[in-house]
Amino acid sequence: MGNICSSADKVVSPLSIGSAPPSTTISSYRSSTVATSSSTCSSSTFDRSTGSVVTVDEVFPEGRILEAPNLRVYTFAELRSATKGFKPETLLGEGGFGKVFKGWVDERTLNPAKSGIGMVVAVKKLDPESMQGLEEWQSEVNFLGRLSHPNLVKLLGYCCEDTELLLVYEFMSKGSLENHLFRRAQSFDPLSWSLRLKIAINAARGLAFLHSSEKQVIYRDFKASNILLDADYNAKLSDFGLAKNGPMGSESHVTTRIVGTYGYAAPEYMATGHLYVKSDVYGFGVVLLEMLSGQRAMDINRPSEQHNLVDWAKPYLADRRKLARMIDPRLEGQYPSKAALRAAQLTLKCLASEPRIRPSMKEVLATLEEIQATNGWSRDSKEGGRSKEHGIDSAPRQKPRHHGQAPVHPRSSVGKKQMESRAGHGARKASQKER
Repeated sequence: MGNICSSADKVVSPLSIGSAPPSTTISSYRSSTVATSSSTCSSSTFDRSTGSVVTVDEVFPEGRILEAPNLRVYTFAELRSATKGFKPETLLGEGGFGKVFKGWVDERTLNPAKSGIGMVVAVKKLDPESMQGLEEWQSEVNFLGRLSHPNLVKLLGYCCEDTELLLVYEFMSKGSLENHLFRRAQSFDPLSWSLRLKIAINAARGLAFLHSSEKQVIYRDFKASNILLDADYNAKLSDFGLAKNGPMGSESHVTTRIVGTYGYAAPEYMATGHLYVKSDVYGFGVVLLEMLSGQRAMDINRPSEQHNLVDWAKPYLADRRKLARMIDPRLEGQYPSKAALRAAQLTLKCLASEPRIRPSMKEVLATLEEIQATNGWSRDSKEGGRSKEHGIDSAPRQKPRHHGQAPVHPRSSVGKKQMESRAGHGARKASQKER
């Protein structure tokens, strides 16, 4: 295959980058660019930092696009040292790209540091057998290396050496939104209404920034697992391997290979391969629905007519009387009913079948901020959702429902059989106490 990082493979502007490779979640694509044992790669072939080091604590409230990537170039030996040799005890997680390890670097210079000393980082290491490979790795460098916003995960550096492809990110200590919504463990307490709203607003700001940049960037893989949370539950978008530049001039869309994740991808994109900026808005609507209901977008362990959460939930979103029956019981009724109804109505708009009817992400963000301001639930505390404390009307308390069980009153079509389940088992209906 030759060198996977040749002298011609310069980091390019995210405003001119080509299509990223597909996600294996939808496409059966097999990358021909994945590193093999015969491949060589030199980190010197990528444009180095515009400065001596990345200023980690630099904050731009409105975000900015850098003229050139400002990243630390690491050797493989440096990252091996920073992660204690990629030992199992430093493993944070594993995905389609490969494994993610905890590492330590000097906060000022970003040089490798001893375990427990300095700043914690997340080091993503490509699995040579991964079907995502070089192009997706390169897309991460090209986009995140130049895009700077408080609600985008910071890419601090990379390594491209021989067959090794690695990325170094800021560490997000609370993990993914997906874990907090769906996993049962002591480390994942139920998210209060106020925290869910805060997370939704943060994510909307990140997506609105991408869409409003000089050359619109389509994220293309908006889902709960790609929304990461820091120690204060500030949300940031991660994983730009599928990001793509938006349409040029008078064009309304770009045409590309269909990739992404079942349940989140917009219907027009799934049907035609036409990707609109507002295709991202649909994905945002799906995540809002997950946050409202506590149910996964797709789950084949639910009864067949309830596999697809969007199809099932739409009749409930605009009806105040029905809405309480689909709200996540882990909230235990502690949410303002008027705010929940407005959030549900916004979700329904985002899930419109035609992209032109959906609101823009700026409009979505404005609505979410209005909901937050109107109800006075801007507190970050996980205790912020108590109606007795804040004098806010809340819905009737509901008994907790096991995740993976079917939502009540199925109304929709069967989901795709080949979609992998990501939830647990069970089929109990949620019960409610009369207010």
